[in-house]
Amino acid sequence: MPAVVAGLVLTLTLSACSGSEPQTTNTGSGQQQSGGGQTPQAAKVTVKPAGGAQDVAPGEPAQITVADGTIGTVTLTNPDGKQVKGELSADKKSWTVAEQLGYGKTYTWAGDATGADGKKVDIAGAFTTVKPKKQVQASINVGDGQEYGVAMPIVLSFKGKVADKQSVEKALKVETTPKTEGSWAWLEGDTAVHWRPKEYYKSGTTVKVEAKLYGVKFADGTYGKEDVTADFKIGRKQIVTGNTTEHTMQVIREGQQIAEYPVSYGLDSDPGRVTKSGTHVVMGKQASYAMSNPRYGYENVVVPWAVRISNNGEFIHGLAASIWAQGKKNVSHGCLNLAPKNAKEYFDGTMTGDPVEISGSTQKLTSKDGDYSDWTYTWEEWTKLSALNS
Repeated sequence: MPAVVAGLVLTLTLSACSGSEPQTTNTGSGQQQSGGGQTPQAAKVTVKPAGGAQDVAPGEPAQITVADGTIGTVTLTNPDGKQVKGELSADKKSWTVAEQLGYGKTYTWAGDATGADGKKVDIAGAFTTVKPKKQVQASINVGDGQEYGVAMPIVLSFKGKVADKQSVEKALKVETTPKTEGSWAWLEGDTAVHWRPKEYYKSGTTVKVEAKLYGVKFADGTYGKEDVTADFKIGRKQIVTGNTTEHTMQVIREGQQIAEYPVSYGLDSDPGRVTKSGTHVVMGKQASYAMSNPRYGYENVVVPWAVRISNNGEFIHGLAASIWAQGKKNVSHGCLNLAPKNAKEYFDGTMTGDPVEISGSTQKLTSKDGDYSDWTYTWEEWTKLSALNS
C-alpha cells in the first residue's frame, strides 16, 4: 500500500461493509442506462486530513466533503472516545470541525454518506496530529475596548524569527467597519508582522483582529500555542503637522486646526540631533519622563508631559529651559520642545496611534527608527512585505 503523506486530500468510495484502507475507485460515471440516461452516481467522499496521515498541524482544516450525494452521519472521535464538535452544511455536503484539535493525538472518522444511486458509502479513517518540539506565544499591541488614533498599526510580535510566514499570515484576519483596505507586512527581522490601512482610518472605525495561531506551523517542529484576538475602536481624527524650518507645530482635529505652538526641534547641524522628517506615530505618553543620552553628556533629565513618537528618542514634551528658542531656533536633541503649558495642553488631547507628520529636516524617518515606522513605506512597498504577496 502506498505511503500516505500528511495533509493529503484523499478521495474514496467504500461499500457500506468495506473494511479496506481508504482508496480511490471508479464509480462508473458515464455509464448509460438502457433508456439513454446516465446511471445515478455513488457518493464520492473526500476526507481531509486523509486516513493514515501523520504529523498533521491541528490548525489545518479538518473536513468531510461529499460529491454526488449527502452526508448521513459523521463523527470524529478523540483518543478518549469523546466526539469532536463539528458543523454540517445546510446542503449536507460537508462537515467541518468546529473546535481546536489537540497536539499529538489520533482522531478517528466514522459515518456514512448516501449517493445519488441511493447506496450508502462508509466514512472511515484516522489521522494523527503533530507533537511539537516548541510552541510559540504571540503578543499583540492593541487591547480590547481601547481607543486609538487614525494611524495605529496592529502588531503581532513573536519571540524569534518566523520561518513559515505564509502559514502564519493565512491565520490572520482583520475586520473593519466601515470596510478599510489594509495589508500585513513582516518587519523586525521576521519577528513581527504589522497590519496598517492604506490610508488613515476614518474616525469611529471599529476593528476586530483574529489571529488563529493555535496549531499553525511556524517552522519545522514549532507551532502556535494559542489564538490571539482584540476588538478596538478608532477615535477622532487628529494629526500633528510641523516643519522644522518654521519652528512650529499645528494640531488638526477632524480637519480643523485647533492649536499652533512654537517649537524648538532638533539641532540641524548635528546629524545625531536632527528631528527626522516623516510620519511618526504616537506610541504612548507619560506625565513626566527621565531623559538620558550619554553621547551628549546628560542623564535622567526629567521633563514634563512627554509623548513618545518614535523609538529613536523622539518625544514631544515640555521644557522651560528652551522657551527662549521655541518658535525661533532648533536646539534640542531630536525632540519637539514646547513650553510646559503648551505641552500639557497637547498631552491631554493626544492618544496612542495619532500621526505626527514632520517635514523640513535633513534626515528622513526610516524603518530603523523603531517599532511604529509603518508609515515610512509607500503603499506599494508595504504590500510587497506581505508573505502572501511575495
